[in-house]
Amino acid sequence: MLNTLTRLLDDAGISLPEHQKAQLVAYVDMLNKWNKAYNLTSVRDPNEMLVRHIMDSIVVEPHLNGSRFIDVGTGPGLPGVPLAIVRPDSHFTLLDSLGKRVRFLRQVQHELKLANIAPVQSRVEDFPAEPPFDGVISRAFASLSDMVNWCHHLPGEQGRFYALKGQRPDDEITALPASFAVENIVRLTVPRLDGERHLVIVKANRT
Repeated sequence: MLNTLTRLLDDAGISLPEHQKAQLVAYVDMLNKWNKAYNLTSVRDPNEMLVRHIMDSIVVEPHLNGSRFIDVGTGPGLPGVPLAIVRPDSHFTLLDSLGKRVRFLRQVQHELKLANIAPVQSRVEDFPAEPPFDGVISRAFASLSDMVNWCHHLPGEQGRFYALKGQRPDDEITALPASFAVENIVRLTVPRLDGERHLVIVKANRT
């Protein structure tokens, strides 16, 4: 798996230290083992997980600004765990409402010795942002409108919403409330992944 990951990273033009690569592979290994009992992801093949979960997450890293992030509806830790591994100086709160996912994330935190993640079981509407976050990240979580409505209290004044999407979600962009605006849409390239990937960066219109 390490060789496969190295080739994928080379194809994407991403350079990582060996210990980060080892952590990413260890995370996929854990995801694969726990998936059999906990059904954390529909992806069953570990090599497929490297493409659809690891690479799909870390291609976002260069576009994140700040050091405190919250991954809402993180599921088994996507994209939060891979991002935390490749961005060790940033902190990631991993929020999910399902206990089994949070238990898995606590085990990941323990086994991979990730001091920069905090798994939390909570509904996003009930979670207080003290202090506020630099970025609110979501992957396959909700429409853009639902994301900003449910998470409006989470980012700080300069904070941004980072929504990982497949095809460019023009309908969702049109439906955004007037108090929010799209700052940027980044077309992402993920080696060996079929289909489009986009990162939509949204900011609040402060008066």
